[in-house]
Amino acid sequence: MDDPELLRYSRQIMLPGVGVEGQQRLQEAHAVIMGLGGLGSPVAAYLAAAGVGRLTLVDPDHVEVTNLQRQILHTDADIGHDKVESAKRRLAAMNPNCRVETRAERLDVAAMTTLFAQADVVLDGTDNFASRGAINRAAIASGTPLVSGAVIRFEGQLTTFDYRDPEAACYHCLYGEGGGDEDTCAANGVLASLPGVIGSLQATEALKLLIGLPTLSGRLLIVDATNMQFREIRLRRDPDCPVCGQRPA
Repeated sequence: MDDPELLRYSRQIMLPGVGVEGQQRLQEAHAVIMGLGGLGSPVAAYLAAAGVGRLTLVDPDHVEVTNLQRQILHTDADIGHDKVESAKRRLAAMNPNCRVETRAERLDVAAMTTLFAQADVVLDGTDNFASRGAINRAAIASGTPLVSGAVIRFEGQLTTFDYRDPEAACYHCLYGEGGGDEDTCAANGVLASLPGVIGSLQATEALKLLIGLPTLSGRLLIVDATNMQFREIRLRRDPDCPVCGQRPA
């Protein structure tokens, strides 16, 4: 790192457990962000600001006016444009040292597996069970750690599935087939600030994972914003899980 970079990241470098070595790991890291909406916006912003060297943004959607209440990377001027391009412009303005690549398309499991195999971490910011299930299968196939967040109404959930560990539980172990298409923010609403809370925690998990610090792996964090309560439950791999149950231990 040169002197301007050392100055930019100085408040992070001084942290125990980070240092110059940890910052260098971030600069050499590649993170894939699935979804540039309410969760993906703070995820991308903080990873770029923190100095992650390469981000791949994946989202097939365009910016709509209903997104602006919570999807903070986008503005009125971006309505009708690809979310990934809107996000890329904002991230370039935040940190020009971050290499940002975009995929404005809906990837199948095979394409995601190929992409994830090139990454150090995947962050899921999608808002439906079908997408989350597909992302989970691709992350398992590639052996890439997956930081998963979800929000709806006043509730949020967060965990890290570290597929480098053969005993790690997977998304399907926890949620099974999940819910239907109606279990989305579009159908149920969400408090504007809550995706910012969970997305920031997702970014924190990813940064720690990339540096080599402990994560939520094996635990699920549940946030009740109505009563401002945080609790966690232990996660265990289901040996009969149809998605990861046959994965070699």
